[in-house]
Amino acid sequence: MFTTETDNLDLYRICNSGQCFRFKTLSDGVFAMTASDAYAEARLDGKRLVMSCDEEEFDSFWKHYFDLDSDYDTVEGLMIGSGDAHMIEAYEEGRGIRILNQNLWEMIVSYIVSQNNNIPRIRGSIERIALKGGYTVKRFSSFTHKDISEMPADSPCIYRIPEPGEVPPDFFDDASLGLGYRNIYLKEMYDFADKNKDWLAKMGNAGYGDARKMLLERLGIGPKVADCICLFGLHHVEAFPIDTHVRQLLSKYYPDGFDFGYFDGCAGTVQQYLFYFELVHAKDAR
Repeated sequence: MFTTETDNLDLYRICNSGQCFRFKTLSDGVFAMTASDAYAEARLDGKRLVMSCDEEEFDSFWKHYFDLDSDYDTVEGLMIGSGDAHMIEAYEEGRGIRILNQNLWEMIVSYIVSQNNNIPRIRGSIERIALKGGYTVKRFSSFTHKDISEMPADSPCIYRIPEPGEVPPDFFDDASLGLGYRNIYLKEMYDFADKNKDWLAKMGNAGYGDARKMLLERLGIGPKVADCICLFGLHHVEAFPIDTHVRQLLSKYYPDGFDFGYFDGCAGTVQQYLFYFELVHAKDAR
């Protein structure tokens, strides 16, 4: 177990911000994260982040995952300093949200699944893909289990997302995965990435504009999905995904246009606060 002091980190809000589909609540105040080939659990005691892993694993993986080296005080200053009433209330509602550094391939798969879908169904499909793939994570730590062998074999959290070349062509035809028409897009993506093995590395080294262009060339990836992958899988924080909800909030609160220039370099982070506010208040309205 490892403990460290943190600022601007709220596990509950990150878990429910819509940017991650393998981050979930386990019990009172304890959250589980499956990312790349790692699984760990975390809780917050005030500003103290308590992790189930040791210090070496935290420093080598989870510290970067939580984006703890980035300065979120600047984002706070811009949002509050804007003088915009809604911007300020969105910041206060989402205080502690960070843009996680997530695995690029996992984000490509996740956001292809996300099209015309809701968060619970996306989570379900992603977990079923991981479970069916059957590839267990290499790094495992838990507050309550000493070893991965103690976890139930049907627990999706101990399985990573299959990589290109690791599943047969008919893998996504399984109706129990709940993919619908998206299975065609995933089959094409897995096939393309397997045949073009340097594609992911090239994208990882590209700037936002070039990476976005590369994604838009693929079947089933439109502007919103491409921007989500750029923001959450490549950490291009200038990307500003616009789906139906974001388009509606921009029309509602910023009918004369959103000031992207003012938020240059962190517009995607700001988008998460605005989006989270809508998620919370949409639930309140039901």
